[in-house]
Amino acid sequence: MSTPIIEMRNIEKHFGSVIALAGVSLEVNAGEVLCLLGDNGAGKSTFIKTMSGVHAPSAGEMLVDGKPVHFSGPREALDAGIATVYQDLAVIPLMSITRNFFMGREPTKGFGPFRHIDFNYCDGVAREEMKKIGIDVRDPGQAVGTLSGGERQCVAISRAVYFGAKVLILDEPTSALGVRQTSMVLKYVNMVRNKGLGVVFISHNVRHAMAVGDKFNVLNRGRTLETANKGEITPEELQNLMAGGQELADLESSLGGTV
Repeated sequence: MSTPIIEMRNIEKHFGSVIALAGVSLEVNAGEVLCLLGDNGAGKSTFIKTMSGVHAPSAGEMLVDGKPVHFSGPREALDAGIATVYQDLAVIPLMSITRNFFMGREPTKGFGPFRHIDFNYCDGVAREEMKKIGIDVRDPGQAVGTLSGGERQCVAISRAVYFGAKVLILDEPTSALGVRQTSMVLKYVNMVRNKGLGVVFISHNVRHAMAVGDKFNVLNRGRTLETANKGEITPEELQNLMAGGQELADLESSLGGTV
């Protein structure tokens, strides 16, 4: 069996007396989508920030390609091939598609004080990479804010893939999108998986998770409530777990019906 790209073992995260994570474990393999599900306050955001180097775990172990790692910040995680696309921070709307695509990694040409960004090269790459996912960008110099929500997400995702990400963490990528835009993002997630990357797909939407997921991990109050592979759990079971699991069943029983 191949070594997971990322393995998180019994991860705990404490903020003073508050226990945000209480021993969560999972692994992400190449060419698969792991869906991280849970209600607000379940610990999803804290977990992905720990995975991406924003938070240092209070306890537990993290391995990348089988080797223990200790990230001191997001840059180290990014250098290790772990790229995160946050829900509201994927792109800067007033900047161009090209500037967003190469932000922080702009190729330059010239010498000494005459070095400058090679915009012709950057525009060509941005246009070609977006075309690969079915988005025809007529002018890479146009502001990202003029694109649809789904297209903005795809700019951020394609940027991460282009710069060599091995694991892509997507934080609620479809939460504020319409049906057509959601389909665009889910289609691209499937393309990324087929390229051999590992994907961590965080979502509240069971239908979207079932559409692309290979494995499902449901969090509740900082603990793993359930882990299942595709085909081992139904959408209804996932929904019930997210809605409270046994607590919901007990409430239904006490009310003598369905909540």
